Amino acid sequence: MPTTRNIHLKIFFSILLLSAFFSCEKQKSSVASKNTNEITSIRLSHIGGTMGEYRIIKVTKDSVFAEKGATANKTHQEWSSAINIDTWKRLRSSINVKDLDQIKSSPSQQSVDGIDETFQIKTKKKIHIYVNSFADTEHYPQLQQFKEQLDLILPQEYK
Repeated sequence: MPTTRNIHLKIFFSILLLSAFFSCEKQKSSVASKNTNEITSIRLSHIGGTMGEYRIIKVTKDSVFAEKGATANKTHQEWSSAINIDTWKRLRSSINVKDLDQIKSSPSQQSVDGIDETFQIKTKKKIHIYVNSFADTEHYPQLQQFKEQLDLILPQEYK
């Protein structure tokens, strides 16, 4: 009799542990799925022109990194800084993730020595890339507002 009771206890305990494990997994996955549209990084670049100029700025929840230069005269400068969570929230607050799929890009201007403005907005679910979207007057104001907020934290030479 005692061995039968041990087998029943082992089976009961195993079922109990497995059910607890799977219920925890469901909770984790539901929390993760709620945040799939959260912005994880934003990149803004201006590239082109007769001298091959570039300015690239990448912002994440904890830092901002900027670089600029020109390929014709082989100049290059970099700058980086830590940011706090409030600054990150303020920067991304103007961007409506639900509208990102509606923003329209325009043709590249580099072929006529123009400068292309490119936004790359990364969420946990998708990467959104827009080239010269300033022609989209309906949806561009949120990106313009991001640029204005970004200018408040960048050194003068990277604006």
